[in-house]
Amino acid sequence: MEAIREKIKLLFSDPKLKQKTIFTLAVFFTFRLFAFLPVPAINLTKLRVLFSQNQFLSLLDIFSGGTLINFSVMALGLNPYINASIILQMLTMVIPQLEELSKEGEYGRFKINQYTRFITVPLTFMQTVGIYILLKNQKIMGVLTPIEFISFIVTMVAGTFILIWFGELISEFGLGNGISLLIFAGIIGRLPVLAGQTLAVFSPEVVFNILIFLVLALVVIAAIVYINEAVRKIPVYYAKRIKGNRVYQGATNFLPLKLNQAGVIPIIFAVSFVLFPQLIGNFLQYSKNKILASLASFLVSFFTPAGFFYNFFYFILVIGFTFFYTVVVFNPQKIAEEIQKYGGFIPGIRPGRATKEYLEKILYRITSVGAIFLGVIAILPAIISKITGMKNLVIGGTGILIVVSVILETFKMVEAQLVMKSYDKFGR
Repeated sequence: MEAIREKIKLLFSDPKLKQKTIFTLAVFFTFRLFAFLPVPAINLTKLRVLFSQNQFLSLLDIFSGGTLINFSVMALGLNPYINASIILQMLTMVIPQLEELSKEGEYGRFKINQYTRFITVPLTFMQTVGIYILLKNQKIMGVLTPIEFISFIVTMVAGTFILIWFGELISEFGLGNGISLLIFAGIIGRLPVLAGQTLAVFSPEVVFNILIFLVLALVVIAAIVYINEAVRKIPVYYAKRIKGNRVYQGATNFLPLKLNQAGVIPIIFAVSFVLFPQLIGNFLQYSKNKILASLASFLVSFFTPAGFFYNFFYFILVIGFTFFYTVVVFNPQKIAEEIQKYGGFIPGIRPGRATKEYLEKILYRITSVGAIFLGVIAILPAIISKITGMKNLVIGGTGILIVVSVILETFKMVEAQLVMKSYDKFGR
């Protein structure tokens, strides 16, 4: 605690970091204000009743940061943008032009971000139309005139893009990754309500279950911190080099391979996919077409958050996205070439292709452990429900994982800037 208190003191003693912190908190405050700015023509009382009866919508509300249950102008949250990012990353792997663009540094990142926003527009439009149909069928929203319908769509699209803009502002002028921090802020903002809903299912007869829940929560937090900090260090030796008239001394370094290279990204990606079938089912269940109605009933029953198939599908998706994202971020071929280029080698491994194969073997082994851990965390609510008998568990491992991961990532970034600040004193 003393070390954390010291870091916070240093954080506010540095003018630049203090300015970034205040700016980030100001954006969080503005975001939470928007979360309570409802769209007109919505019956919020009926909407909250619907959410209390539907575990799927409650889960979706957690990732929107409470904007969905209030049906604010940001009700869709960052889901369309996240889906667009997934689509573009997949296209980057199959379209050579996009792959080349992704390697062009700052300009490439700017263009890919621009394409992501372009894809976000139609996705936001489709999700807005789907939500309108769902709310109209549930008698939560009346039939809108063409002008009102266009106004409703424009409002929802604008709300999503304002949220994306907030994320980019935090990334540029604040602390850490803006999108991750906004999801973090949304979950933290909903924690008091989620805790109340979770504790509401307890009764005096289930005190033992409360203890199990608290112990599991502490174990999960400790495990998340341990996995996030776990690193496999691969030694890399550099031989002496002669350049001109100078002899550069050999050195020993380490190549750090994190157990969880992908962080929280696979969970966010998987949630976007796993919620989609039931979202379609909820939209189509009031269809007059019998085939569509039957399909909707099948999707809703098979992809209920408490069901086996939903959790199995979720588990597999998390593992798949963990490997996918790790392969995209960490390229063994490129690392092996860089090591060979600077005269380095891994003890007992030949430079070049043998180094690449060795790195791939190590990477796949440790990623398997990290992926299974993330998968277990994702389906943790269902596991705890089976152990404790609590059927309406709201606080899940996914939310805890996002919160802990974002806190660790932000603290590391702040610590790195503080270290750089201390080195600047010697350069003066």
